[in-house]
Amino acid sequence: MKTATPATARAINDRLALDLLIEHGPLTAPRLRELTGLSRPTIADLVDRLTAAGLVEFVGEAEQIRRGPNARLYRLISERAHVVGVDLRRTGFTAAVADLSGQTVGTAARRFDTADTADGADSPDGTDADAADGEPDLVAMLTDAIREAADGRVPHIVVIGAPGLVRPYSGEPAGRNEVPGWRPDLPRELERVLGVKVLLENEVNLAAVAEHRLGAAVGRADFVLLWLDEGIGGAVVLDGRLRRGSSGGAGELGWLEVDGVGFCDRIGPEVRETIAPEELAEQIAKGAFAVVSVLDPGLLVLGGSAGRAAGEPLATLVEERLAAKSPIETEVRASTVEGDAVLRGAVLTGLDLVRDEVFGG
Repeated sequence: MKTATPATARAINDRLALDLLIEHGPLTAPRLRELTGLSRPTIADLVDRLTAAGLVEFVGEAEQIRRGPNARLYRLISERAHVVGVDLRRTGFTAAVADLSGQTVGTAARRFDTADTADGADSPDGTDADAADGEPDLVAMLTDAIREAADGRVPHIVVIGAPGLVRPYSGEPAGRNEVPGWRPDLPRELERVLGVKVLLENEVNLAAVAEHRLGAAVGRADFVLLWLDEGIGGAVVLDGRLRRGSSGGAGELGWLEVDGVGFCDRIGPEVRETIAPEELAEQIAKGAFAVVSVLDPGLLVLGGSAGRAAGEPLATLVEERLAAKSPIETEVRASTVEGDAVLRGAVLTGLDLVRDEVFGG
């Protein structure tokens, strides 16, 4: 076993303190000692070090009868870096900008319109747009919305959640999707125009990140997210890690066949509007049976707009029908992520990367 060097120990302590400032807000040195278990001199050095690095600043004194150095409050300088999350759908997209604390500081939304064409439009760098006739210039629209949401702030990274497969190692889209104006080089072209790193991820994978950190799967190492929205999809988390598969297709439950019919056709939006909850639960259970039998995740989360809207009543019906089909015990819950799960997962993913960069991994 290797012994941690003093530099490594300092880096670990610094990151621990910064994470606590994110979680709790401004803290005094005694409170930091209490939360970390570190000694008074270690905390004093840590605070001086983080202040000198421009990560922490003094913001006043705690409300207490006895004043003094120990009452000084320190906060994370959350404006040090910003991230952008984008939920890109077939109907439009929403962009959100968050600071290092995770606080949203700006948003912008756009909806696709058949009038958005390349004719007569300029690209963000002043050249003529080259999108196909009748298609919006997606790079220009994204750039405009991101700059509007950022309001002069320079983001460190943009994380986009979009339908379709994304290759795990290259981050490149694998195949076509139905987003208007889509182009295979979208991440790289947006990087060129904005001058910041752009990460593309499957939108349901990002929703699973949010579910794991903020929703029904908090505290669970294993779960499967079934996405019931404009399309049918899924995501897999095992041993606390999102699993993408070798080509980015892990969790794509919509491709399953149920009684000779595609699962996406069995429980798609049009079908969900016409069948009773009991029948919908039966169809979901038939498809979920396959993934439960193979992965034994212990938890199935019903996400997307339809999963959330149906709530626990549908989750209970699915759990009952799944139990009748499989001896593998599986809890079924409705998503509890507040707001846009894809957008929140995109921001969380960006924050993980930027905090490692700014705080030190």
